[in-house]
Parts: sequence; C-alpha cells; structure tokens
Amino acid sequence: MGFNCARIEPLAEAYGEAEPLYGVETDHLETLPAALGDGEYGWRDVVWVVRWHYRRYLGAYPDADRRDAEAAFERNDFEDVRAAIGDAVDAETPRNALESLRSLRGVDVPVASAILFFLDPGAYIVVGEREWTALETTGELSVSYPDPPTANDYERYLGACETVADRCECDLQTLYRALWRHSKGD
Repeated sequence: MGFNCARIEPLAEAYGEAEPLYGVETDHLETLPAALGDGEYGWRDVVWVVRWHYRRYLGAYPDADRRDAEAAFERNDFEDVRAAIGDAVDAETPRNALESLRSLRGVDVPVASAILFFLDPGAYIVVGEREWTALETTGELSVSYPDPPTANDYERYLGACETVADRCECDLQTLYRALWRHSKGD
C-alpha cells in the first residue's frame, strides 16, 4: 500500500490554502531554526512554538487541557529552556534531543517534536495522533497511535516519515503538511 507520493504536493498545497496558521508557521520555519540553533531567541519564540503545537487544532484540542499544558511550560525558567534547547542542538540522536526537551515542565514527546521541528525542519517532524494515523491508514505504520507516545515511538514514526520522504522525494515540512491534510480527509 504506502502513502501515495502523487498526493503529497496537492495535500501540502491544500494545507497552505486552508490552515489559518500557515503564514505565521512559514515565517517561523524561516527564522527559528537559525535563531534556536545559534541561541539567538527569546522566551516568546519558544512559547510561540508550544502554543502553535496546541492551537493548530483550532479548538479540537480541549481548551482547558491546552491552557494547562501551555501554563505548565510557561512555569519553566528561561535558562532551563535555553539549556534544554542547547542540549537538543548538540544531541547526537533524536532520542537524546527529545529527552533534553522532555526535562522541561509541560513538554511531552509531541511538544518536544514541535520544538525540534522548528529547530531543524529538515531532520525532525511533528508527531501527533493526526499525523501518525495518516501514516497508519496508508500502511506506513503498523500500530495505532500510542497515547502518549514515547521516545521509541517517535523514533519509529520519524523513521517511517523519512522513508516516505525519501521515496516520494519531498522534505519533512512538506510531508508534515500532507499528513495533516490527509488526516482531515482531503
């Protein structure tokens, strides 16, 4: 079976046309990788990523849960956030990068994957139930979304995404957008 490569570009284009956060997401994907990699970012930059992770669901994510998760992250000391991101930048494996970020309050594997996506969108992709399920329904993953996902699960997911991206000759950003739209039934 497998993800239909011919569908990736149209789905990614539909993402750009339909998703309200697309413009600001694109702006941040152009600026944050260098800023996060060089340590030239502020508190609001990282808070924005955490908020983006939850708010991209446009109300489908329970509001009280979203507020609690965002508030938990915002209780971190900025120096701890800087240290965790610095460790993620220097990590030799995705697992180590995830674990560096998971040391922070309010950061589970999906939130860590969002931070990693904005740190290096060429190497990481966001994980969530929608994206995972899109890969599962096309036969790229053989197990249902683990709730919550572990670092092992993320490595399995990232490997499947890299396989699809290589086979379909697209980057992980484009694949993320296609998976998101596929999950919406496009």
